[in-house]
Amino acid sequence: MGLSFAYTALAGAFGILFGTIFVAFHASQGAELGLPQMIQSRAQFGYRGVVVVLVGTLFTFVGFNVADSVLVARGLHGILGWNETAVTLAAAAIAAGIAVYGHDWLHRIFRGCFWICLPLYTMLTLAIVTGRVPATHPAIGGFTWVAFIAQFAASAAYNITYAPSVSDYSRYLPRHTPPHQIILAVFLGATTAAIWLISLGAWLATRLGASDGLVALHDAGNHLFAGFGVVMALASVTALVVTMGLNAYSGMLTVLTALNSLFALRPTPRLRFVTILGLAAVWVAATFAITENAIALLFATLTIMLYLLVPWTSVNLADYFFVRRGRYAITHLFMPHGIYGAWGSRGLIAYALGFLATLPFFVLPDVYTGPAARALGGVDVGWLVGLVVSGAVYLFLCRSLDVSREDAAIAASEHALRRPVPDQGDA
Repeated sequence: MGLSFAYTALAGAFGILFGTIFVAFHASQGAELGLPQMIQSRAQFGYRGVVVVLVGTLFTFVGFNVADSVLVARGLHGILGWNETAVTLAAAAIAAGIAVYGHDWLHRIFRGCFWICLPLYTMLTLAIVTGRVPATHPAIGGFTWVAFIAQFAASAAYNITYAPSVSDYSRYLPRHTPPHQIILAVFLGATTAAIWLISLGAWLATRLGASDGLVALHDAGNHLFAGFGVVMALASVTALVVTMGLNAYSGMLTVLTALNSLFALRPTPRLRFVTILGLAAVWVAATFAITENAIALLFATLTIMLYLLVPWTSVNLADYFFVRRGRYAITHLFMPHGIYGAWGSRGLIAYALGFLATLPFFVLPDVYTGPAARALGGVDVGWLVGLVVSGAVYLFLCRSLDVSREDAAIAASEHALRRPVPDQGDA
């Protein structure tokens, strides 16, 4: 979009810092409540009403896997000449297999990926900084608000998309883990790596003229020594495929939560397997239907994700930190006619108004630009409008919340939870 390396890296860093604030505060909910994020969202949107938000969340997980599949297949085709169809199917099979084995295996494999990728990316970064990888393009590009805000929004969206699933994992921490420790750990971990790699990508794009990330890593790596580029690309592909497994696992939890919100459903290993298989079929079919380039697809996907998730994250965090202050009747989150109701009108109204408020500010390149966005010269601030409107509306509507009724339900719920219950398993 015409930004220089410095402005691209700066916009990416600001976007990541902004987006990760929400992710880190969502993570703090997991240890306290011991629940997947979208189960807790029933308190704002209702036992059945949460399905509305779950649809947007599911788009996030499937959309990321479509984008990652395109990046992997076209990157490996460009580097090694591998068949794109075969790569797409193999990546989906591996990702689905990892998701079937679930939480513990995801953590083990991610730790392995970390220790493999960290030295490789460190070596490449040091090589670029010291001039071992020569720039083949002059330092061009400048500054425009349209491009700067677009880069900011895409980077913020990249990390905000972890918000619906982050407490799916932090829920396994001991309940009395200090919230500030969780927030700090997630914030530092999720910002440093992303800012580093976005800056690296910005250099590859502006100084090597790269339009494909994997091909660029391959070409830059081979400047160090022959074969290093292939190792870089394959390690990166491995991390992408494992991330697809993460998305499949969280997508499975999202689907089962939605189905359980509509009718009685007992989660079983077979149901987990069938759901993950179905999700894999959907993202593979969507990948085969894609014709545009991977970067354009990724940018469009990130933009839509941001529009869908920002109203939800605003409502959820406003409820947790300002309205109910982390106090919930846990057992009522599993009752269609409990204290939170089947349809949470406050949350649904706030989400709807927040999303509708973004429509005039929509900026989807080559698809749609809203009238307000055109008046701003194409600068995309729709996500910010949605964030403010949905949160403000929800806080306004919660003025009528019956606190005494909720306190009674919380006390009854805590008494019920003190009784021993059988282990329900990871699913």
